[in-house]
Amino acid sequence: MMRGIWDRETVALLLIVAYLPLAGFWLWYGGAEALARFALAVLVVAVWNLTFLLARAQVPSLVGVLTAFAFAMLAPTDIGAFRLVLGLSFGIVVGELIFGGWGRNVVNPATIALAFMGFGFPGFDWPDFVTPVIWAAIPVVVLGMAMGLMAASQIVSAMVVACACYWMGLAPFDALLLAGLVFVLLGLDPVTSPSTVLGRWLGGGLYAGLVVLFAAGWDGAAPVQYAVAAALLTSLSAPLLDEIALALWVAQRRRRHGRT
Repeated sequence: MMRGIWDRETVALLLIVAYLPLAGFWLWYGGAEALARFALAVLVVAVWNLTFLLARAQVPSLVGVLTAFAFAMLAPTDIGAFRLVLGLSFGIVVGELIFGGWGRNVVNPATIALAFMGFGFPGFDWPDFVTPVIWAAIPVVVLGMAMGLMAASQIVSAMVVACACYWMGLAPFDALLLAGLVFVLLGLDPVTSPSTVLGRWLGGGLYAGLVVLFAAGWDGAAPVQYAVAAALLTSLSAPLLDEIALALWVAQRRRRHGRT
């Protein structure tokens, strides 16, 4: 990233500040159990970052706190410490550290870890959240957009598609609310989201569309589970969405100015 005040850790620190309202509400309602899960997740992320620092001189990032927070909040309940450590270790190593750390990864490591938990341990229940915790995602989005860390186009397109599907009776309101919370935690990562304006519009709509599709056709899945799957597929599609946006831009310039 750029040198100066807008370096990688400045962005990570601002992201942490943006997520503080949501973290505060979740820890308040979750109590000691939520705090213990979060502390364990932070410890796992710290150990793996230290390992890669010693083995490859790879500088750790404060954004690991957000990875630990998203994973601790969305991971299946009553799954035990060993499975939590195993799942998060897989996500942080395979999803981020082997690519060189945050800023070079393709998919959010928490998304990889949660998808691994869903496929590896399907018998456990996914979390549900009280209404104040879900609505606490709104100030996160406001702060993220105000600081230029989250794309308004991506958020608006997801909301438009979700609202349209709700009005058509394609998805229940509660499921869409939980999917919105997952979107804030996983889908708005500035590194793994599309980079072009059109790509962001397409990415937000794709996420909401996948959530509605999974809600209708994935029997027995919890809202958090299929929202995580939608976030994973949307992140993997981000390069394709950007490529579509660039191809359309090139085609438009050729129509206006001719081939060069």
